[in-house]
Amino acid sequence: MDWITPDYPNEHPAQNSLWDKKYLLFLTGVTAVFDGFKALDIDYFGIFHNELRVIIGPNGAGKSTMCDVITGKTRPTTGTVHYNGEDITKKPEAEIVRSGIGRKFQTPTVYDSLTVYQNMELSLPGPKGVWSALTARETKVERDRIMTLLERVRLLDAADTEARYLSHGQRQWLAISSLILSQPRLLLVDEPAAGLTDSETELTGELLLELKKDHTLIVIEHDMDFVRQLDSRVTVLCEGKSMAEGPLEEVKVNPDVIEAYLGR
Repeated sequence: MDWITPDYPNEHPAQNSLWDKKYLLFLTGVTAVFDGFKALDIDYFGIFHNELRVIIGPNGAGKSTMCDVITGKTRPTTGTVHYNGEDITKKPEAEIVRSGIGRKFQTPTVYDSLTVYQNMELSLPGPKGVWSALTARETKVERDRIMTLLERVRLLDAADTEARYLSHGQRQWLAISSLILSQPRLLLVDEPAAGLTDSETELTGELLLELKKDHTLIVIEHDMDFVRQLDSRVTVLCEGKSMAEGPLEEVKVNPDVIEAYLGR
C-alpha cells in the first residue's frame, strides 16, 4: 500500500514517531468477526492529518463496521486502532468520543421539539443533557461561534425555528454543525448526500471541503456525482477488505471494482 513509506515499511505505527506526524488515524491488522462471519478484514488503513477520505462499496462491505471499530462501538477481534498517536483499540466508546472523534449517522440526529439554536447549544463542550444545556448561560464567544456556524450552513434565519420544520438537507447541516461545535479532530460522516436536492448536495460538498482546513474527515457515500465533487482520495471496501484506493477516476476503471460494485 502506498501509505507505507520506504523509510519505515515494516514498522508498526507505535514504533516510530513519524507515524504520528503523518497520520491522524491508522488501522493495522484489524478484523471484526461476528458468529464466524468476518465483517471486516483490514491489513492497513491510514488517514493523513486534515485529509478528506471517501469510502465507497456495496451494502455489507464493512463501511459501517469500520466506523464502529474506530469509534469504539465495536471492539475489533484482532488488530489495533491508532488515533492521534495513541492506541485506542481497547478504550471505552465515551472516552474515544472525548478524545476528539465525532460521528454523524445517515439519519440526522436532531431534537425536533427544540429550535435550531437550542440544538446547537446541546453540543457545546461541558455538561451534557437537555436541561443542563438549556439552563446554562452560553458565553459570548460560544454564541458567536454558534451564529457563525449557522450562517455558514445557511441556517441563521432559522435559528429560532423548531427542527421539526427543517428540510432534510437543513437537518443534515444542523447535525454536521452540531458535531463541529463539539470540536472533534476526526469527523466520520455517513452518506451526507442521501435524500438531498441538487442544490443541497452542492452546498454539503462545499461545507465538507471547507472543513478540511480544521478537521480530518472520513465520508461514507454512494452517490458517485457527490464523490466526484469532493475530489478526494477514495477507498473501496468489499467483503470487509480494502479492494482499491486512489483518485475516483483511477478507482472507477479498476476491473475488480467494476465487477464488485460500480458495474452493478
